[in-house]
Parts: sequence; C-alpha cells; structure tokens
Amino acid sequence: MKTALSRRHALGLAAATAALQVAAPARAASAQEARAFVSTFGQQLIAIVNSDRTLAEKKTAILPLLQDHVDMDAIGRYCLGRYWRVATPEQQTRFLALFHQILVNSISDKIGDYRGVTFTIGNVTASGTDQAVDTVINRPEQPVVNAQWIVSFSSGKPMVVDVMAEGPSLRLTTRQDYASFIGRHNGSIDALLHALDHQVAAHAGQ
Repeated sequence: MKTALSRRHALGLAAATAALQVAAPARAASAQEARAFVSTFGQQLIAIVNSDRTLAEKKTAILPLLQDHVDMDAIGRYCLGRYWRVATPEQQTRFLALFHQILVNSISDKIGDYRGVTFTIGNVTASGTDQAVDTVINRPEQPVVNAQWIVSFSSGKPMVVDVMAEGPSLRLTTRQDYASFIGRHNGSIDALLHALDHQVAAHAGQ
C-alpha cells in the first residue's frame, strides 16, 4: 500500500511539474500577445486622435476599432453583476445595446480633448486569467497618464475588458454605480434600463 501511495505521489508530482512547464511558456506567450495587441490597438487609436479629421469623422472612425478590440458584451455583463443572472433575455439584450452605446459615447466624447498624444508600454503582468498591460500616455503640456489595460483571451482572441487610468477599475466602478442605482429602486432592472435609455437619448440630443 505504501509503495502504491508513493508511486501515485511521484506520478502526481511529475504531472504537476509537467503542467507547470507547459503553463509557463503559455503565460509568456499570452503576455507577449497582450503587449503586441495593446501596442497595435493604441497606435491605431492615436492615429485617429492625432489626425486632421473633424471630430465627427474621428468618432465614426473609432467605432469599428472599439468593436474589434473591446469586449463590450463581457464588460456589460460584469457591470450588471448579479442582476445579469436574474434579468430576462429581453432585459439582457436591451441592456447590452444601451451599454454599448454609452461606452462608445463615453470614449468618443473624449477624443476632442486630445491631440499630439503618444504612449509607451511598460510591464505586462498576470491578472488572474487575464493580462495587465501598463502604459504611459503623454499629452502636450499636460500631466502624463498611467493607464493599465486588462486583456482577456476568453473569447479566443485578445480583447480589452477593463481599463484603469490613475484610479480604480472602470468596470468595477460602473458595477458599483449600477448596483447602487438598482438597490435604490427596489431591485428594478427596468428602472436602470429606463435611466440608461434617457442617458442615450440626452446624448443624442446634444
């Protein structure tokens, strides 16, 4: 019995060692891929921001770029938190549509505030199953911004699922705001949807 246990223990150690040997190169490859992904995405964003296009043209150009590189569905589900599981399919669909629009509006509205932007990539570290890519954003005559991009591979390709710029997580802050709002409205998801709908409509009327 002791010999059998010892043999199983040895086999277990061998399997664990082999798994670690496989996992280490995989993590390194993911880090390299995340770095390359953020570098390419960032350069494409900056090319639009620094271009001579009108603000309207920049907003139009940035939309497909965000759709291809930001996992807005995953971010939206995270932001709705536990309420995602109790929402009806119709509520989920409506929420994601509104969330997409609000997120795009939030990003595109800031385009006009930037010009002559450059950025550099720093460290890449594991963040759970994701990769955290540190960047430094330089703006003329303004303080530098340290931003960390969280890149997930869960969809089968690298996608941004969170950004932290000189502060807390964007998706965590939004999740807390949504939970607080729903809590103040007796757990009504429809109340949140109505508020988001109003927010989108107000932006369109600007």
